[in-house]
Amino acid sequence: MASPSPAAKTERLLNLVICLLYTRQPLAKSRIRDAVPQYGEASSDEAFDRMFERDKDELRELGIPLRMEPLDSFFDDETGYRIDRREYALPELSFEPDEFAVLGLASRTWQQASLAGAAATALRKLEAADVERDLNSLVGLEPRVNTTEPSFNTVKDAVLRRQTITFGYRKAGGDSAPRRLQPWGVANWHGRWYVTGFDLDREAPRVFRLGRIDGAVKRVGKPGGYDVPADHDPVSMIDGSESTPPTEAVVLVQEGAGNTLRRRAKDAQDTGPQTRLTVDYTDAGAFADELAGFGPAVRVLSPPELVDQVVCRLRGAVERNQLERNQLERNQLTRNKQPQKGDR
Repeated sequence: MASPSPAAKTERLLNLVICLLYTRQPLAKSRIRDAVPQYGEASSDEAFDRMFERDKDELRELGIPLRMEPLDSFFDDETGYRIDRREYALPELSFEPDEFAVLGLASRTWQQASLAGAAATALRKLEAADVERDLNSLVGLEPRVNTTEPSFNTVKDAVLRRQTITFGYRKAGGDSAPRRLQPWGVANWHGRWYVTGFDLDREAPRVFRLGRIDGAVKRVGKPGGYDVPADHDPVSMIDGSESTPPTEAVVLVQEGAGNTLRRRAKDAQDTGPQTRLTVDYTDAGAFADELAGFGPAVRVLSPPELVDQVVCRLRGAVERNQLERNQLERNQLTRNKQPQKGDR
């Protein structure tokens, strides 16, 4: 039987943590097996026991306080399991302004999803089994990368599985050509997503921008078919391969806003309630998206083509907002015109 992929194993451990956090009473192994979907796929009781023992050891190695307690206070012949939320929860945290800036940047990259997919199924099974639940312990545990690149998920999964991919790739101003790649990593650099890896046709390490992938990405061959170099650093590899020279932008930032811009600025001049920043960028579209996200807190002064792109995005946002308002008003008028119950 093939070993599960790193993503599948992580999902199983995540479901187990949620399951054991969800209850105030210790759970028997049989109930845990019913609640965690992946355990139900075990081919036999022995296979489940081996999987569960390995998972318990992994949780302990990760520092998760897994408790073993008797199911009955008068009899200790059967053991149950749970995670004490008080031991699991983090202490109260405080952050410095620059740390908040990093968190703000991370929030633009990651989108939180509280409970989804198989994890939600596990919770529903516990509820159906009348397990006393501790809702205060349920926190968002499943981060999800938010990206508009159509090929992102397939490429990311191939990196996790160490599986070769094939795709069409368009060079800047050129035609699309087929490529075969053993992907090593996926990283975001200056607002663009890249995949690094070993190009089987060129027989050399290469970097590809996801935005230039043409059509669907296909995984070929068996998972685990190659090894990633131990010293591989995708960001350094991308930085070394990117030949687009940076462009200077000048922006005015309101006090208390634009911390991510302030950290990247090569020059800053205070002008009363605003700060004039000089920031380098390489992708005008991605940088315009970022600047437009600050709304009125950031004003672009130059270059003119960047100003135009930001203005275009802001106008588009205003137009979409107006369209949504108009639609809501039309829906409300339609509801008001419909006869109510009891009208004749």
